[in-house]
Amino acid sequence: ILILFSIIFYFRLSIPITVGMIIYSILNLYIINQFEILYTSKSTLLIIYISIFVGAWIGQFIGHKIEGEKPSFFEDLQFLLIGPAWLLSFIYNKVGIKY
Repeated sequence: ILILFSIIFYFRLSIPITVGMIIYSILNLYIINQFEILYTSKSTLLIIYISIFVGAWIGQFIGHKIEGEKPSFFEDLQFLLIGPAWLLSFIYNKVGIKY
C-alpha cells in the first residue's frame, strides 16, 4: 500500500521518474521475495531486515555529514520520497534520459 501511495506521488512529479521508481520497487520486492525463500526463519529475516535498515540510515547520515547539510526530511517528511527521485534523476542525466 505504501509503494502504491509513493508511486502516485511520483506520478504527479514525472512519468519517467514514476517508471524508474516502479522498476526499482519491483526489483526490491523481488529481492525481498528471494530473502523470504532463502531464509525460512522469521527471526533470521528480521535480523537481516533490521541490519539493512540501520546500515542504510547510518550510510545516509554519514553522507549528509560529508555533504555538510542536515537531512531535509527533518523539515518535511515528503523529502523521504524526494531523495530516491533525486538519485534517479541523477542517473537519468548520466544516461541521457529526459524526465
